[in-house]
Amino acid sequence: MEEKLRFYKDEGNYIKCQLCPHNCSLIEGKFGVCNLRTVKNNIPIVINYGEVTSVNVDPIEKKPLYHFKPGKDILSIGTFGCNMSCSFCQNHEISQNKPPTEFIDIDKLISLIINIPNNVGIAFTYNEPFMWYEYIYDVAKKIKEYDKNISIVLVTNGFVNKEPLEQILPFIDAMNIDLKGFTKQYYNEVCGATIDSVLETIKIASKHTHVEITTLMVSDKNDSVEEIVEIAKFLASIDKNIPLHLSRYFPKYKMKNPPTLVENMMKAKEESTKYLNYVYVGNVAGVDNNTYCPNCGYNLVIRDIYTTNPHMKGDKCPNCKEYINIIF
Repeated sequence: MEEKLRFYKDEGNYIKCQLCPHNCSLIEGKFGVCNLRTVKNNIPIVINYGEVTSVNVDPIEKKPLYHFKPGKDILSIGTFGCNMSCSFCQNHEISQNKPPTEFIDIDKLISLIINIPNNVGIAFTYNEPFMWYEYIYDVAKKIKEYDKNISIVLVTNGFVNKEPLEQILPFIDAMNIDLKGFTKQYYNEVCGATIDSVLETIKIASKHTHVEITTLMVSDKNDSVEEIVEIAKFLASIDKNIPLHLSRYFPKYKMKNPPTLVENMMKAKEESTKYLNYVYVGNVAGVDNNTYCPNCGYNLVIRDIYTTNPHMKGDKCPNCKEYINIIF
C-alpha cells in the first residue's frame, strides 16, 4: 500500500527525502537508498505502508531488552527495506529484498496486541523500522490514544534525521539501537552509512525513552577490545546505566569472517564494565546474563535460555536501595 511521504522537500526537478541522513534525491519512478521511497505521478510516496513480512510473539529479552518489562512477551512485526546495507545482515531476505507481504490495518493490529496473553505491546523490528515511519507513526499514535499503557518498542539502526526522530519519540516506550561499530570507516565500508547521526540518535533518544544498545562484534572488523571500550566510554558519557549488549557474530549474507572469539567478547565485557553498570553477552551459550546490583552485587534478575525471573520490584535494589535502571 502506498502512502505520501511525511518528510521531504520539493526542489522543483526532484524531491529530497528528509527522513534519514542519506537525504536521497527522488525522481519519477526512481527509488532512494532504502528502495521504498520514490515519486509516482508527481507525488512522493512510500510503498510499504501497512505491508507486513514477519510477525511473531517473542520474549522481550530477544530484542534484546533486558531492562524493560523483563519476563514479558511482545508482538514483533516487520516489513521490508533498510537504509543501510550491512554486509553481515541477519535479515537480508527482507531488508535488502521485497518478499511477499500481507497488509494489516491498525485496528487489526491493536486487536492482535490486546488478545495475546502476557503481551506488553508491540515491537517494530526485523528490518529497519524508521523505513516504515509513516505506518509506525500512525500505529503508535492510535495505540496510545486507545491505551497509553500498551508499550511501543523500536529495534533500530538509529540512522534517522533529528526532526522525524523527535516527532515520534513521545509515542515510544523503549528502543534498542544498534551501534554497529565506533569508526567512520566501519560504518562507511561495512554498513553503507555514517556514524555521527547514529550517535546523535542515541543522545536524543536517551533523554526521552528507555534505551539499550547492541553491538555485533564482527571478527577482524570491529571486535577489538579497544573499540568496544570506546563504545562503553561514549555511552557512559550519556548515562552509565545504559545497558550494552555485545552480540556474537556468525558468517551471514556477504560477510564470511569466522565467528567472533568468545574469549575476546568476555574480555570486552570485562573492560566495558569499568565504565558501564550493565554489559551483557549475546549469542553465546552458557554465559551469565543475570542482572546484578552495581552497588552491592545482589542478583536482581535471573535469566536462562527459556525463563526470566525478577527478584525485585520497582527501580530500587531490594538489598541496598540503589537505583536500578529497570522498567517493570
